[in-house]
Amino acid sequence: MKISTKVECGIIALVDICIHADGDEVVTIVTIARRQNLSAKYLEQIVPLLKHADIIRSVKGAKGGYRLSRSPQQINMKQVVTALDSTVLSDAVFDQMEQTHIISAIDKCMWNRMSDSLRNIAEQITLADIAEHYGQISDENAEQLMYYI
Repeated sequence: MKISTKVECGIIALVDICIHADGDEVVTIVTIARRQNLSAKYLEQIVPLLKHADIIRSVKGAKGGYRLSRSPQQINMKQVVTALDSTVLSDAVFDQMEQTHIISAIDKCMWNRMSDSLRNIAEQITLADIAEHYGQISDENAEQLMYYI
């Protein structure tokens, strides 16, 4: 399965916002780009999609930036992926093939079931889940880098 850079960067940006935008604090695109080694210009194209899907909210002004529109437990990956690329979780479509009975059978027995399973899994995974796993991995890496004298 190939996931677009847009989806990958969007999820990375959301995890960063989830971790760093506590309470009334906001996160800017520039700080996300710097921390995650992403292009700020590219993030500027992705963020409006997340805002339009009501996943994040913008705060205007000198201390403006972005924060989640609701708790990370209420944001699932199906919502995020669909906002960024509606084709990822859509039903499979055969390219340039005449619709035959065998293609219908393949579509119904395999591709539609696989797509349904993927959508169900994406619906069960929340932004909070990913942020929690990221925290655990970061903690493990920090322990490995610690030097004792």
